[in-house]
Amino acid sequence: MLTDYTNQLLQSMQRVFGAQSEMGLATEQLSKQLLEYEKKNFALGKGDEEVITTLQNFAKTVGELNALHSELANQMADSMVFPLIQFREKDLTVFLLFCAEHEAAMVKYSRLPKKKENEKLKADLVKEVAYTRRKQHQASLQYYCALNALQYRKRVAMLEPMLGYTHAQISFFKKGFELVSKKMDSFLASVSNMTQSIQAQLDSEAEAMRVSHRELLSVEDTVYMPDKDTEPVNRTLIQKAGYLNIRNKTGLVTTAWDRLYFFTQGGNLMCQPRGAVAGGMVLDLDNSSVMAVDCEDRRYCFQITSPSGKTSMILQAESKKEYEEWICTVNNISRQIYLTDNPEAVAIRLNQTAIQAVTPITSFEKRQDGVHTTSSGSQKTGVAPEPEDLIAPGTPIQFDIMLPASEFQDQNRTGGRRTNPFGETEDDYSLLQQVFAVRFLGSMAVRCGDNQEVIYEAMRQVLAARAIHNIFRTTEAHLMVTSSSLRLIDPQTQVTRLSFQLGEVCQFAAHQENGRLMGFVVEARDWSNGDEEGEPSFSAFVFESNTEGEKICYTINLAKEITEAKKDPEALAQLMKNMPLTNDGKFLLLEPETGDTTEGAGQEDLESEA
Repeated sequence: MLTDYTNQLLQSMQRVFGAQSEMGLATEQLSKQLLEYEKKNFALGKGDEEVITTLQNFAKTVGELNALHSELANQMADSMVFPLIQFREKDLTVFLLFCAEHEAAMVKYSRLPKKKENEKLKADLVKEVAYTRRKQHQASLQYYCALNALQYRKRVAMLEPMLGYTHAQISFFKKGFELVSKKMDSFLASVSNMTQSIQAQLDSEAEAMRVSHRELLSVEDTVYMPDKDTEPVNRTLIQKAGYLNIRNKTGLVTTAWDRLYFFTQGGNLMCQPRGAVAGGMVLDLDNSSVMAVDCEDRRYCFQITSPSGKTSMILQAESKKEYEEWICTVNNISRQIYLTDNPEAVAIRLNQTAIQAVTPITSFEKRQDGVHTTSSGSQKTGVAPEPEDLIAPGTPIQFDIMLPASEFQDQNRTGGRRTNPFGETEDDYSLLQQVFAVRFLGSMAVRCGDNQEVIYEAMRQVLAARAIHNIFRTTEAHLMVTSSSLRLIDPQTQVTRLSFQLGEVCQFAAHQENGRLMGFVVEARDWSNGDEEGEPSFSAFVFESNTEGEKICYTINLAKEITEAKKDPEALAQLMKNMPLTNDGKFLLLEPETGDTTEGAGQEDLESEA
């Protein structure tokens, strides 16, 4: 902006100077033309001598005026145009920070292998990075000093040309000098004093900047070395910015790494390329997944994947601290913490929950207010059980639901059919049918199914295992609750991955602190020992929902009530009387109708989208 204004002001002054120079050239040409009259053939007539003498006097007068105009033009050039040109060429020519050496050093360091026998190479590269960073720091400090000095010089640059212009005009108009001198002397003197005081301030500020410059450069080289961060990792960040290396494909099998500036804005990951005045959105982080990856010979790499799984990118941080903070920040943003009233407090609370998840504790603390769990079995009271009584130590955890190829083929053969979560069911008549968008976190075998503590312990162990092994990818699915069963459906293929009868679900509960977590315990029978009734076996399943886990638990509990009511026709009639139904009388409406009456399938579609 200052450069544009200076150029426009200079153009105006050059126009004034050009007009004055043209005035001098015009008067000079006029004087010559007046003298040329005598040499022309038509000047030989009678009375031409008087005309020639008169024209010579005019030429002399015009010549004197030409001298005055030329002197005024020279004064304008020296005192008005030249200072502004010098200010533009000297002070406004912003030198660039040439960071080629630093960029090359960082590329070498980024390519440093993880082998231990390369310690000498690592030490040399670390020193090289520190040296180039010091040079870049020194250049940037000089740049800041120049910008600070510019704040004073720009004021002088605006005043000096007008001061010279005014002096030139006063000297030109000698006849009016006595009239204006009394008014202009004090003004010009005050302007001169102002320029002197500004120059004095510039000198003192320049000295202070030189002292600060020396103090900043007196630190040790360890400050500039990578992986020398003394501050702990902040795992509660909801926004972050910095330089990252991004891997781009250059061919079918070849890739290249580019160093770009990334930052988060709300729920979006932004990137600002070199030379751009603003950043552009790269990826929507809501409900995305982030996980650490082992990338060839590069360290501190992590991958961000969109909820659909179609878009993913691999990024590399400069240090271990930056690497961990970026993963934690993206993970916090994916949970949409930034939309809460106090996102910092929520991030701290979730971080404390994560710390508790990796800390051996006996059970989760329960809140006394509100209903968070419901179940059909009896509840044990008294002393909280030990974790060993709930889950056997060393029990494996399944983090993904992989459908066997044979089962997938069976469900897609001519004899089978896919499940439509918004209409068609295998039941001839089902009062309740509700679909929730969930993400499968893990499942594991448990020792009992009549205690809610087993669900909390399963949640703790699943979250702890994911945190320890840096497993951030989750499986998106639709949990369909009907009056007879629970089904986990693949949203892409509509294939049922898991199916349980309501009688098999013996416990279900929502997390007290993280309302999006819920789980349930399923009872099965093992006839391998030859027992007619079979030995009972229990499995816990943990999910993360887009809605409140309590709502899913409420729906499961309602489905169980419907199942029990079916045994008594009067109870079933009373339940149908108290619950709103769709127009066809087939499905229960869990949400009150608003506006036009919609089918049950439409309600479930909205629930699934949420």
